[in-house]
Parts: sequence; C-alpha cells; structure tokens
Amino acid sequence: MSGKWMVTVYLALSTKRIDIRNYQSLLAFVFAVTEINKNPRLLPNITLGFHIVDHCLTEAMATIGMIDIMSGKGLPIPNYRWGLSPNLVAVVDGISSKVTLLIARMFGIYRFPQMHKYIKKVSITDSDGNELHFDENGDMPSDFDILNWIVYPNQTLNGIKVGTYAQRSASQELRINESLIRWSPSFNETPRTPCSETCLIGFRKKPKEGFPECCNDCAPCPEGEISNQTDRETCFKCPINQWPNLNRTICTDKVIIYLSYHEPLGASLALLSVLFCIMTCLVLMIFTKYRNTAVVKANNRDLSYILLVSLKICFLCNLMFIGHPRHVTCILRQTVFGVIFSIVISSVLAKTVTVVIAFNATRPGSKLKNYLGPRVSNSIVIFCSLMQVIICTSGLINSPPFPYYNTDDIVGMIVAECHEHSSYGFYCILGFMGLLAALSFIIAFFARTLPDIFNEAKFITFSMLLFCSVWVSFIPAYLSTKGKYVVAVEIFAILSSSSGILGCIFIPKCYIILFRADKNKTVLKKRTQIN
Repeated sequence: MSGKWMVTVYLALSTKRIDIRNYQSLLAFVFAVTEINKNPRLLPNITLGFHIVDHCLTEAMATIGMIDIMSGKGLPIPNYRWGLSPNLVAVVDGISSKVTLLIARMFGIYRFPQMHKYIKKVSITDSDGNELHFDENGDMPSDFDILNWIVYPNQTLNGIKVGTYAQRSASQELRINESLIRWSPSFNETPRTPCSETCLIGFRKKPKEGFPECCNDCAPCPEGEISNQTDRETCFKCPINQWPNLNRTICTDKVIIYLSYHEPLGASLALLSVLFCIMTCLVLMIFTKYRNTAVVKANNRDLSYILLVSLKICFLCNLMFIGHPRHVTCILRQTVFGVIFSIVISSVLAKTVTVVIAFNATRPGSKLKNYLGPRVSNSIVIFCSLMQVIICTSGLINSPPFPYYNTDDIVGMIVAECHEHSSYGFYCILGFMGLLAALSFIIAFFARTLPDIFNEAKFITFSMLLFCSVWVSFIPAYLSTKGKYVVAVEIFAILSSSSGILGCIFIPKCYIILFRADKNKTVLKKRTQIN
C-alpha cells in the first residue's frame, strides 16, 4: 500500500527572534523525516511529510494552527476538511507543557498519536548496519548519551558528554558526572529541585509523599545496610561477618564475643569455681583426717568421699565453659557436667536411702538388716551414673555439638558458641538429674523426723530443695538470655547448686568435727548404744 502520510510539528519560533534551541529541534526533525523517506527499507511504499506550525507559546495560536491543519487549505471549519490532502497520522510537540496539554486534549478527540501504533514490534536496520527494535508498546529500548550543549557568544554549539542512560539493561541505569557539566556563570552549583534534598552518605532517597516523583526526602539506611555515595536510591547490605559503623557509611568487621577469662564476668566465675573447689578439697581433707570419728562414720564415709570428689570435679568443669569454644570442649563440657552431677545426686540419693534403711533396720525382726552396708548405696550410684552416661552418649552420637559463629542473636556482633542441633539432649540430662533430686527430696522429707543421730536427712532435704529451686529457675533464664550470658547462666546454676549441696550436707559436720568435739563423742556414745 502506497500513500503519503503527514506528521504535524509544533514549534515555538517567534517571528521577532529565533530561539536557537527550538530551531535546532526543527532541523533535527526535518533531517529525521528526510532520512526515513530516503531509506526504502524503513517505511516501504510510505512517504512522510510534515506541516510545521509556530504556536508562539500561546494557547490561542496553537488552537488556530490545529484547526488550520485539520481543515486543509480552505476556510478553517471545525470537523470539516477541504479537498484532498495527505493523511494526518501523528502530532509531535513538547516545547511547552501547557500547549502540549491543549494539543493532546484536542487531537485526542480525533485519535491522532506519536506514531507508536505504526512501529509496534518492528525491527529495522539503519544505513550503518545498526539494528533498531521497537517493542509491543512502540518504544525503542536504547542506550543514550547525555550531552551538555554549550552555546558560545558567536552562536556556535558544542556538545559535551556528561552521562549515559542505559535503557537496555534490566535496571535502566542513569549515570551523570556532575563535574563535567558546564553551567552558566549565574549558577554557583548544580541546580536542584526545590522539593528535594541532597542525601549524604549513610542516607538514601525516599519518595516525598504528596509531591511529584522527582521530589524526595532523605532516610537513614536500614539496620545492617550502608550507603557510601551521595544521592543513592538504595542502600546495600554488609557481608554476613561485617556490620555498618555508627554513621552507616562503611562496613566494619563484627566483634566476636564469648565468655572470656579476660573480662570481669568470666574472671569472677572462674575465681569462684576455683575457690569452691579448694573449699571442697579442705572438707575432703578434714573427713580423711577424722575418718574414724563418729560423725564421719555415722554418715556413710565412702559415699561422703564419692560425693566430695564429684563436687570438686563439678566446680572444675565450669572452666570448660569459659574461653573460646573449641571442638573438644564443646563435646566434653555438657557430657562431663551431666555425668558428674548425676554421680553427685545419686550419691545424695544413696545417702538418703541408707539413712532410712539404717533407722528401720533397728526395729526387732526387721529384714532390712540384710541391706545394711555399701552394696545398696554403691548399686544406686553405679546404676544412676550409667543411665546418665547412656543419655549423654546418645546425644553425642545423634547430634554432636561443634564450635559455631552465631551472627543472628545479637545485632552487630558474632557470638562464638557451641552449637547443638537440638536442645532435646540437654533437657534430657537436666530431666534425669531433676528426677534423682526429686526422689532424694521426697525420701529425705519423710525421714526428717528421725532421731538426731540420723539428722543428715534434714540437711539433704534442704540441699535438694535448693538444687531443685536453682534448676527450675535456670530454665526460663537460659531461654531468655543470648550470647555469652547463656554460658554464664549455666555456670551460675552449677555453682549455686553444687555449693548448696556442699554447704548443707558437709559444713555442719565440719563444724562439729572442728569446734564441737564433745558433741562428736555424744554421737559416738549414742551410736554405740544403738548397736
């Protein structure tokens, strides 16, 4: 199909003075139409023409020009066209926004476009071999150079490349080098939109509500992100092992924290552990030296030794929780704690059972005399300890703990900790110890009214009550703390419960041995009478 098509161009070319910028647009348009008509491959069998109207930047002149174009060469009459003339297919304008809106409204009635409907999904090749592609909307994705045009006093032009607009890329990136722009001497700096601010480093642009899209506020970068350039649209996240500085301008390495010997908390807990261990050693020395006295013999001497040695190891196992986690300490610390503490509680349980058996065995005809001696107490300790060993071994086989850098719990810090796949094993250890402590408490509670010779039941009752209180309080504290304080809470629970057993069961006996020798003899006399 052949034919002649006309494109109307609206330009503001005053008859008194020619605006060089508008005149340049006119020449560019004429050149483009001429080149299209010369190339038969662009619009085959179609010739473009143009009708140029000077609207002088006024709505009245623009209206007269539009009616003149649509009416033809005769008397301008709306909705009437004189004679035969080329088809009007599009209107090009853009010099003045107010005139453009007027033209768009009027020509929109007659459905005249920017030629887009004729160039949808079209690919062409220009004379230089460059391929041009128009998408389904009639747009041509391209990469553009941004030129800064300079008009010299002699009316000559010079274009300086100051940036690019990459429309073909997925992000459609706009880059402008402000240092290359040559402004008029009347400007001291780059002009800015009055409704926008310069966003410094550490901030990002934020759309200003109720204003055009070009207006923006400045908002600080979100937590964990930085901005190291001015007027950035977005901030970017720091690597997982880094965190923004206070101004959120650079990423710095996160601080690695753990319960250390070099800090007051870690040093204090370590010192307390060593002091209680020394105290336990002193008690053991006293019991060893006075092993043939009534107080030591009356309270199952062998179990007392086992209990004291186990308490000493419990205090020392706290040291495995302090310091940088390592593979060996991660595997050993919960296992050693669970097994040794089970020996402690099972020894207390065995002591309690021994007290009950010894009291009831004194009754005439009682068969409990056959259970007096170390066999029952040793069996209780061995059985309970083996059960805890099985629980700890199962946990190590299923999910062995390992050193781990936790980057999630504390903002801006890395917590060096022993990572356990599941807390199920740890709670099984605590649950078994709690069961033993509850049995000891119940038996000792009902045996608290025994004669004074067997008054160890009273002290066991207090020690188990303290033990259960500490570890029941430990669970919510353990779940609510983070970082190095998780380890500190567990150490504190171990110290509190172990020192409670040491103080309630052994300190009163040491007082009698060292300062009340007369009472020690009385106990021996009473014990002789019973036997």
